[in-house]
Amino acid sequence: MARLIKTEKEVEGHYTETWVVVEEDVLEQWPAGPRAVVGQPAPRIDGHERARGEARYTADLALPGMLHTAVLRSPYARARVRRIDASRALTAPGVRAVLLPEGADLPPQHAPEAIASEPGAIGAALAERARVAPLTSEPGYEGHAVAAVAAETQAQAQAALRLLAVDWEPLEPLLDADDAVRRKSLVSEPRVNERGDLERGLAEADVVVEAVYRTQNVLHNSLETHQAICHWHGDGELDVYISTQFVWGVRDAVAERFGLERDKVRVVCEYMGGGFGSKNGPGEYTLIAAELARRTGRPVRCALDRRDESRAAGNRNATIQRLVAGARADGTLTALGGEFVNAVGWDGLSASTAGPMQLLYACDNVRTVEYGARLNTPPNAAFRAPGFVEGTFGLECLIDELAAKLDLDPLEVRRRNYATTDPVNERDYSAKGLERCYQLAERHWARRDDVRARSDGAWKRGVGLASQIWFGAGGPPSYAWLRLNAEGHATVITAMQDIGTGTRTAVAQIAAEELGFPLARVSVALGDSARGPFASISAGSSTTPSMGPAVRAAAADVKRQLLEIAAQRYAVDISTLTVEDGRIVAGGSRSWPVEEITGLLGDGQLLGKGARGPNPTGMRVLTFGVQVAEVAVDVGTGEVVVERVAAIHDVGRIVNPLGARSQVEGGIVQAIGYALSEARLLDPASGTVLTKTLDAYKLPTIADVPEIVTEFVDEPDPHLTNLGSKGLGEPPIIPTAAAIANAIRDATGADVRSLPVTREEMLRALREARERERDRLGAPAA
Repeated sequence: MARLIKTEKEVEGHYTETWVVVEEDVLEQWPAGPRAVVGQPAPRIDGHERARGEARYTADLALPGMLHTAVLRSPYARARVRRIDASRALTAPGVRAVLLPEGADLPPQHAPEAIASEPGAIGAALAERARVAPLTSEPGYEGHAVAAVAAETQAQAQAALRLLAVDWEPLEPLLDADDAVRRKSLVSEPRVNERGDLERGLAEADVVVEAVYRTQNVLHNSLETHQAICHWHGDGELDVYISTQFVWGVRDAVAERFGLERDKVRVVCEYMGGGFGSKNGPGEYTLIAAELARRTGRPVRCALDRRDESRAAGNRNATIQRLVAGARADGTLTALGGEFVNAVGWDGLSASTAGPMQLLYACDNVRTVEYGARLNTPPNAAFRAPGFVEGTFGLECLIDELAAKLDLDPLEVRRRNYATTDPVNERDYSAKGLERCYQLAERHWARRDDVRARSDGAWKRGVGLASQIWFGAGGPPSYAWLRLNAEGHATVITAMQDIGTGTRTAVAQIAAEELGFPLARVSVALGDSARGPFASISAGSSTTPSMGPAVRAAAADVKRQLLEIAAQRYAVDISTLTVEDGRIVAGGSRSWPVEEITGLLGDGQLLGKGARGPNPTGMRVLTFGVQVAEVAVDVGTGEVVVERVAAIHDVGRIVNPLGARSQVEGGIVQAIGYALSEARLLDPASGTVLTKTLDAYKLPTIADVPEIVTEFVDEPDPHLTNLGSKGLGEPPIIPTAAAIANAIRDATGADVRSLPVTREEMLRALREARERERDRLGAPAA
């Protein structure tokens, strides 16, 4: 029976209540541990397509008659466009349309009815003000879109763009986050969270530690740049081919902007070359392409190039974290406080940098204040555990500094402050395996003496750890269909997206396990809003916990039908039937191939449907973990090398151990770049981006990858859906930078409080450590 349910859905820490219609979920969770298919390591079912170059990404598509777009982006961090003359661009070879912003003066010949065309051209080029595309005459950051040109080739569009005559009025940019807070230049109201009394907690402490931590802007650097192709056809219908993390979100946003019924917009994303949070919405490029396509009557591609990615595709914002912690002599926390300034930029999400401080430890007195500074810098975008990566760096370094001051084992300090219920609202956890993670981490933590003993000359070695907390429950609605054909082959159908994380393989494993089929007999069709049911966003570590239960329910529906038919065909009691390895088995004594039954159907098919059920009422669903890092530091040059990272995570049931390990390894490598080398640099006076290319922006390479040891608790969350799985996409990146910084302190005695830890930063921290030691001993300065 269908039920109307109000349930809580979470994506990246944002909770919403939603009404959802679900079928009664009668499936019990499978027992814990590896099964025939689920829990077994499985190579990606689309791996060969990707390796052979057969997978079709948006960048690979070329529609007949497709035009190409070049976008004029502001060269200034803050400016005003007084006037744009597009007359030369309009008459340039291949140009079919020019979009200009509202607000800027246009010469008289640029009225909408003015048309210029080249001899022999099909159609005519025209210049008009953008009605839907987000173009501006008052850019607020370098890279802000001002105008756009559509032409027959990309080279022609770029050439025409250079012919636009723009009268710029540069203005003074606001670039300092603290200054923005003082001026109340904020993207949202400050967020204040408080429990207990911070000042009382500090007064009760035997030891108080205060510190300021700083993190930098970093870029997503998706291998496939942000792009879309838009094509209008039929009775006002729009096809959008896009590299996206949310097929249905793009559909809804584009339909709203153009005033269309949602089903008039079809969104397709077969394969995607990375997003990490930056491709959750349609982006300006999609709206530009859609408006140009409507005006020209031709398909239009709009794609960012690599330089555009550095200034117009979003970033993880920089932060300033002014933190304080108090504890008793035995390590019990009495107070935690923090003022967090997020340098958001011109626009975007001010993520919860204070989240780890609020959620991770049992402390009665906690006060956090968060500011989202609006600056004349490129806008922020969600980036793999937004806020929690930054906030965990500050909090977990602070906890280690506190442990050092108390002369206590950092792991034991964390255990002493273990939260058994949600500290924010005292809700029970649906499941919490952090203590089990600590137990598994003990053997890695016990390597400390041996690692330190390998210090040699200028190279000092040490070990550090950091805890992880994040969300990952997912939620409804998400739907799946399953089709079983006469040959006994099953196809999972859903309009979700696989953003490169192995989702195709995971849902195929879930379907195969429930059906009792080998994995090879299940395929997956996804990525097309016109050819499958609604599916959730691939963000906030929500894809598998949102989609997996729906896929299992759809497979169970087909399996029920299959067994009912088999019981009739073979005149046996249905309660004695099951499916194992593609065979229908009766009581363990007789069996028949599945295709012996499905073959009777001819062109007929068995069709199943499944929906994601509600989240557990009144419970907090979170993921947990701990990482232990080993580093070597050359105290003469400041070079830092990460030699080993052990990652232990509790994310419920593991569907594909091979894919899960890949997620952990990718997160750690990305976090090493965040900790040691990556930074988007701005000119401090003008606000222009200095690191626009990958030779200037220092991503980690294979030479920087350490030994990575991955372990999972692998216990299903007993309260979460028919699957018991939580998300894993983001947890691995969260604690790594803090663990590395704490390992550097263990090796050298230097407190690292600013990222990235370049050689210059490391040498500065070492110098400060020497000065503190001189002050402690009362020795004169050198």
